[in-house]
Parts: sequence; C-alpha cells; structure tokens
Amino acid sequence: MDMTDILDTGFLIFNSMLLAALVGAAVCLFLLIVKALNRYIRSTEVREEREIPCGSLGEVLKEHRLRREMTQEFVAETLGVSRQAVSKWERGTSVPSTSHLIALAKLYGVSSEELQKSVKAGNGDKTET
Repeated sequence: MDMTDILDTGFLIFNSMLLAALVGAAVCLFLLIVKALNRYIRSTEVREEREIPCGSLGEVLKEHRLRREMTQEFVAETLGVSRQAVSKWERGTSVPSTSHLIALAKLYGVSSEELQKSVKAGNGDKTET
C-alpha cells in the first residue's frame, strides 16, 4: 500500500463520517419538527382560547355576532328589541340588561361568563337598554 492509497482510504472514511453526521443531524431536525407539530396539533384548546375576542362589551358583542354571520336586524328580532338598541350595544353607547346579555350569549352560542370574561375592564356606567 502506498501513500496515495492511504490518503484515499482516509479521505473515504472522513467523507463517510461526515455524511453520517449530516444524516444524523437531518434525522434529529426531522424528529424535532414532528414533535413540535404534534404539540401544536394537541394545543387546539389554547389556540381557541386565544381567539376569544377581547375589548369593550360592544366590540365583543359585535365580534360574536359577525362570527355567527348574523345581522343586527336578526339579533334584534330574536331578542324582541329594536335594531337601534343592538347598534347602541355594539357601539358602546348603552349596555344590554342582564336578561338581554344572557339571551345574547345563548344566541351566540357562548356562556354569559365567557362574554364577560372577554371584556376588558372599564366599560363605564352607561344607560341600560
């Protein structure tokens, strides 16, 4: 065996080790991505909780109404109030009575606690409609 054969063998071994290290790194990266995606898929509750609108009561009511693809007219007819009352609630110039708030929560498919939880503090004292 001459020197060139030894160098060729060493170079071949080095390349094989480098290839094995790259393949190992790629496999580790793939496993980390799969693990992260799996964790993301299982975290639907957290994502859904973050999607809950947060703002004034009017903003929250409007967001829920739009999510359910309802018009102010439909909401008003369902609750037995005027469309202007629904508009005032959504603009924040007045707040719905407790019974209307409960009816709105039921109509939007959420609990009244969920509506109140998603409202920022500081609505102020407004006229009740």
